[in-house]
Amino acid sequence: MLWTVLQARQKLFDPYSTAGYFADFLINACAILFAITVYADNLATLMGLMFLPAVAMYLNQPPAPEKIPAKPPKDDAEEPDPIPIKPFVTSYRGAMMIITCICILAVDFPVFPRRFAKTESLGTSLMDLGVGSFVFSAGVISVRSQLKAQEDSSLRVPFLQRMTRSLRHSLPLLALGFVRLWTVKGLDYAEHVTEYGVHWNFFFTLAAIPPCVAIFEDVFRLIPSYAIIGYVVSLIQQVLFTYSDLFVWAVTAKRTDWVSSNKEGLVSLPGYIAIFMAGQGLGMSILKRDTNPLAPQSDQDIWIASMLGGEEKVKELQEKTRNFTIINLAKWSAIWVVVCFFTTGYYGPRIPVSRRFGNMAYFTWVAAFNTVQLLFFCIIEQLFFGHIYMAKDKASEESYIRQATSRILHAFNRNGLAVFLIANVLTGVINMSVKTVQMDDVMAMTILVSYISALTAIALALDHYNISIKL
Repeated sequence: MLWTVLQARQKLFDPYSTAGYFADFLINACAILFAITVYADNLATLMGLMFLPAVAMYLNQPPAPEKIPAKPPKDDAEEPDPIPIKPFVTSYRGAMMIITCICILAVDFPVFPRRFAKTESLGTSLMDLGVGSFVFSAGVISVRSQLKAQEDSSLRVPFLQRMTRSLRHSLPLLALGFVRLWTVKGLDYAEHVTEYGVHWNFFFTLAAIPPCVAIFEDVFRLIPSYAIIGYVVSLIQQVLFTYSDLFVWAVTAKRTDWVSSNKEGLVSLPGYIAIFMAGQGLGMSILKRDTNPLAPQSDQDIWIASMLGGEEKVKELQEKTRNFTIINLAKWSAIWVVVCFFTTGYYGPRIPVSRRFGNMAYFTWVAAFNTVQLLFFCIIEQLFFGHIYMAKDKASEESYIRQATSRILHAFNRNGLAVFLIANVLTGVINMSVKTVQMDDVMAMTILVSYISALTAIALALDHYNISIKL
């Protein structure tokens, strides 16, 4: 948010200058680092140190002109992209990647509060949320190709080709999973077997999701709502936990073969698939360009309306403003918050949240948090950069998008998985080089600031040389 405030007054500094990069780094990287370490118990002070100077600078500088060009676009100008890049989604994903990269190393230092570390079996924490948020955010942007296919029927992909493509995406992740397994076992690196199992790890979970989701794309034609499909997947998993011996087996079974040795990773996989599909459902609602009140209804809303009230309800909804991003986010935020409170609350089944098993409570908690967070990012964008999508041509819109987007958040978002992999490597190197558990706060913060500086430099370098590493 602070970066948005500063960017809204362009005369403060050039965001591509040294001062601009430094301010960007302090606000979007260091602030997150300090918020979950030395200032974790005194966030009001940290916010004051950042927010008050930013507001003072904002109020004491004349606003930069932000007028839409009055002249019509040239005849040869490209039309704006029907599926535009939305800065608030970039900022959300970039910030999520930064805090994830910080946490995987910071958790090994005493300066990192234990309440933020992953829970053993039940409960909620910052790092429990990070794993699910990583999957949810991947689901949000994964539907861009589907949305483009809706705009152009020639882009639609048949099942076999879609499955082949998903397997191609999974192979690098599968390879990374085996590399991590080999390095952890070979170097005798500390690991928690109860997290995913003896051989399983997060990269294997990520690799298993694309083929499974590709199968459900055919179900989407019958039930045009990924959110509902994801909820049904999670519901089936929870029913098996409750009315069969699956949960007891997952908790108590001895590790005698490959399946029982990796029971946590296998049992939690449906939960992560459901989280990914909840992200897809939200992406279908918010990635498209906002349309006018006369725009046609989406297939998802027509299907829901027909289920609730028939043709008259469909006609009624078609007369209302459609595909308004902030309204869609508010709607889904309310839905997921209510479902989450019902699932975990007194008047519902009171299911405890478990990241370890990826149960329904964990699924609804992750979906609710991320949807609400995206809503806040969208509100901030509308307050300070509401003119972005009013551009008359593609070049103007891209210029507005660059103005509204932190360069660092954009860089982390662009090569998120690659940077995450590098962060894992650096974390291993640091843990094998120094005794992190015995480190005092000053030395710990020195290492952590150097670490996030190195990751930021790598992400910016990849972005500067226009390198996108797709894994």
